[in-house]
Amino acid sequence: MRHEIVMPQMGESITTGTITKWHKTVGDKIELDETLLEISTDKVESEIPSPIGGVIVEILFKEGDTVDVQKLIAVIEDDASAAASAPKAKAPAEAAPAAKSAAPAAPAATGSGERFEIVMPQMGESITTGTITKWHKAVGDKIAVDETLLEISTDKVESEIPSPYEGTVLELLYKEGDTVDVQKLIAVIGEAGAAAPAKSASAPTQATVSTPAPKAAAPAAKTEAATTDERFYTPLVKAMAKEAGVPLSELASLKGSGAAGRVNRADFEAYVKGGMKGARAPHPNSAQGSSSPKTAAPSAPASFTPAYAKGERVEIVPMTNIRKTIARNMQQSKLTAPHVNSIDEVDMTNLVKFREGFKKQFEKEEGFSLTYTHFILYAIVQALKEFPIVNSSVDGDNIVYKKDINLGCAVAVPGQGLVVPVIKGADNLNLRGLARALDVLVNKAKAKKLTMEDMSGGTYTFTNNGSFGILAATPVILQPQVAIFCVGTIAKRPIVTKDDAIAIRQMMYATHTYDHRVIDGDVGSKFLRHVINTLQTMDPSGLF
Repeated sequence: MRHEIVMPQMGESITTGTITKWHKTVGDKIELDETLLEISTDKVESEIPSPIGGVIVEILFKEGDTVDVQKLIAVIEDDASAAASAPKAKAPAEAAPAAKSAAPAAPAATGSGERFEIVMPQMGESITTGTITKWHKAVGDKIAVDETLLEISTDKVESEIPSPYEGTVLELLYKEGDTVDVQKLIAVIGEAGAAAPAKSASAPTQATVSTPAPKAAAPAAKTEAATTDERFYTPLVKAMAKEAGVPLSELASLKGSGAAGRVNRADFEAYVKGGMKGARAPHPNSAQGSSSPKTAAPSAPASFTPAYAKGERVEIVPMTNIRKTIARNMQQSKLTAPHVNSIDEVDMTNLVKFREGFKKQFEKEEGFSLTYTHFILYAIVQALKEFPIVNSSVDGDNIVYKKDINLGCAVAVPGQGLVVPVIKGADNLNLRGLARALDVLVNKAKAKKLTMEDMSGGTYTFTNNGSFGILAATPVILQPQVAIFCVGTIAKRPIVTKDDAIAIRQMMYATHTYDHRVIDGDVGSKFLRHVINTLQTMDPSGLF
């Protein structure tokens, strides 16, 4: 049987991949999970394992070729006659490295029935591994379609992974706490009615893959990845060098650790860390939700004293992946953007009265509570329409104006930390639409079902410290955004009115924090005033 191998999509925004090395040639035998080729994009470099055991019968592109995702790049024949039917003449190739060992052995199923293989999903365009935090099923357990199989954590998100199949769990190849490469086999499910696995171990069987009709394409001859007039660099290394201001000619003398001495990501990062010559400091343009290639993050100031004294009673708890990412992103943001805060108070009295009279009707109509956050999000969107520079980002010496308003809303999830799901196209939603969109994201966050699509693409962020009873706060900007809005709790305070009377009003502090590289105090303060005026003068009854 012929199995077609296509160019994998290495991330949600990636449309091509460059073949940097073939580990096999036409006619070679290959095992399940043995490396077939290496691929590079401008975000990541990856070794691609074979999803099937068999013989290589076609290779359609040579090293150095850039290929569209989902395009056929190779064909593997898995039946016994494959070796005899394979082309005799092999395309020239570099010597392949020793084959990697297959995934850990696990019990095999007894009896007949189809086996469905579950691989580590890719949780985002820059994510190459995932950590298994919890298995919800054990070997021998029954599982239904969409029933949770396991929980996975990356440095961006934690997610519950549902089963795409119904059946019996036959194999679990990794234990809780293991970090596994994406697309690596992690479990096997037998079709409904399959017998429980035997105790004796055997290697995982071949992958179940789709087999569209074979395409009549002649094998493409392989050539060396390096060009005749210059050294070959992968798209990722080129992007990192451009970001750091390092000309490729400067890397010519750098000995790489990749195939044929190729400079890979690790080589470049070591070069940067070692004090590269002639490079400018990279501008950090990768943080939560960013799709720019990452360079080495700025180092924290050296600590002159140990974190704890000898003999001191302490408990040392490793940071979670998400906490490490938050720490790195917050430090990077403070080192990148000069933060300025404009703070003022908002008279929320009219909105408090409206909400008190309308909240029961709203909850009956929508099934969830009407909150002050919904009104604030609406006011922020109106201000972003008026001041488009606040909905921008910085790319070197350029200001990138975002045509869509994608509003990030910070959500505190117990045991998970702070996550920032994004309301896409917030400028196209009315107040009720914003409330509905936020409710969906909050429920997904609490259920640990947020995807990278839910978490990425934000152009401006809102955070609410008032839910914790805090009067005011000065938040940190989420790069590559240039501003963030924060509110405190709503509390009754005596206020001097325009006619010099003293009245009890429902007051709230609001903070607009912005990047002084591109937003001056004039615009930053006018933006805050626009939000305040909208909240104080809106007729909410006409917005529903």
